[in-house]
Amino acid sequence: MILSAENYLHGLLTTLMQKNGWPVEAVTVGRPKQESFGDYATPVAMSLAKTLKKAPRAIAEEIVATLDYDRQLIAAIQIDGPGFINFRFAPGYWQSVLAEILQAGESYGHSHSGAGKKINMEFVSANPTGPLNIVSARAASIGDVLANLFCATGAEATREYYINDAGQRVRMLGYSVSSRYMALFGIDEPFPEDGYHGDYIKDLAVALREEFGDRFVKLALDERGEQLTQLALERMIRAQKETLEKFRVHYDLWFSEQSLLDGNRQQEVLTAFAQKNLSYRQEEALWFRSSQFGDEEDRVLLKRDGEPTYFLGDIAYHMDKYRRGFNQLYDLWGPDHHSHIKRMEAAMTALGYPPGSFQVRIIQQVNLLRGGEVVKMSKRAGNIIAMTELVEEVGVDAARYFFLMRKLDTPMDFDIDLAKKQTEENPVYYVQYAHARVCNILAHAQAKGITLAETYDLGLLQTPEEIAVLRKLAEFPETVSKAAQFLEPHRLTIFLQELAASFHHFYHDHRVVSEDAALTQARLRLVEGVRHVLANALRLLNISAPEKM
Repeated sequence: MILSAENYLHGLLTTLMQKNGWPVEAVTVGRPKQESFGDYATPVAMSLAKTLKKAPRAIAEEIVATLDYDRQLIAAIQIDGPGFINFRFAPGYWQSVLAEILQAGESYGHSHSGAGKKINMEFVSANPTGPLNIVSARAASIGDVLANLFCATGAEATREYYINDAGQRVRMLGYSVSSRYMALFGIDEPFPEDGYHGDYIKDLAVALREEFGDRFVKLALDERGEQLTQLALERMIRAQKETLEKFRVHYDLWFSEQSLLDGNRQQEVLTAFAQKNLSYRQEEALWFRSSQFGDEEDRVLLKRDGEPTYFLGDIAYHMDKYRRGFNQLYDLWGPDHHSHIKRMEAAMTALGYPPGSFQVRIIQQVNLLRGGEVVKMSKRAGNIIAMTELVEEVGVDAARYFFLMRKLDTPMDFDIDLAKKQTEENPVYYVQYAHARVCNILAHAQAKGITLAETYDLGLLQTPEEIAVLRKLAEFPETVSKAAQFLEPHRLTIFLQELAASFHHFYHDHRVVSEDAALTQARLRLVEGVRHVLANALRLLNISAPEKM
């Protein structure tokens, strides 16, 4: 496997730091803001200036003069500005990357950087009391792709959905359905004050009447409510599963909150805190000393009436994850759960789990736009925008891609009109069209009787447009690795847009199939490399790579 250009430079500079006795942590390598400066740059000279008490430019000159590097790989090194060191790699390096891509095929971009990690990726986990909304759809896209990224870096990742199938909110679902069910028989039953509205509740009531008739009419309210709660819950969970499956999100485990209660796991948390003197009684409630672990204040575990808080249940659930052998937990939560993070981090620290092994990311709000105006109401779900409505209108590919285009912790505007366009203005269409175009080029060559020869000369790929495509292809493993490391799947969509743009530019300026047989073979290999990388990236996103459009 060829060492990436960034890792190669980082290794060279680190070796020099160690040789000179300079701080290794000063070494950083990245891409310059303008391509005209080179392929990669380092500000290491400026980072060392204070330590070495020298001018950054003088340090940069010393580094360049003593750096031991392969002249076949690096074509030029230049010092710019106050002391930036810019590197330009030789065409031979980029051509060698293409050779690796052609050999690796579907595995190109994968690594072992995450080997040994057993990751629990919990996402969506919406209450089963209503249809999944568009924030759930965004979380589903991001969580699913993060799991793919973790696996691509050699980790073992499990997708998990936590079903909140216990408590007052679930009971309110059953009583809401009961009121609508009784109304179908002309009986007026007061609707719960905190009940759930929306046509989906009426739909549930109608479905239950069609299946069971008047079986529940003569039951006492509490008994009817209990039975309808269970039936409504089963149907809502089934609907959520079906919605997510259609969205190409397949969970490894659907974990029941009720199973924690049945297993008395909450008591295990209380016992652990009591043994460590981390809980106390005050005002008839039981409190956790979370302020000792970075939280703003202590938190209630058991209310005055002895009822467990949501917080206690959540602690028990995450303790169970660790007991199942996971050494890294990632949770994606909605924007209304931000205040819950500190207390959960405090609880995990108090229980002795390694710092950083439990991490939460907040999935921010989504605004749907149609005709430039915000869409405010769902047709079937009441006061939320249902996930199914959006996906049915724009399609799975577009929905997933659009949700992945922005950093997960920033609010986003989802332009429905743009997502439906079958033009290059639509980002997902633009990328998929690039894949279809490379497939068409390869099919065109085959139709002309040109097959991919076993021997070819990639050294013929020398034009600026060809090198630009090769440079972008070489970025893919680094993009995958960093997207996983920093939990930023949007890096993949940015990469895809840039690769598609580089390829379209190349194709506009150069013929692939020409009278020059040797150059045709080299360019067909370049096209084949683009096909592999586009397909590999789209596969990580669980988005289709069409061969024709």
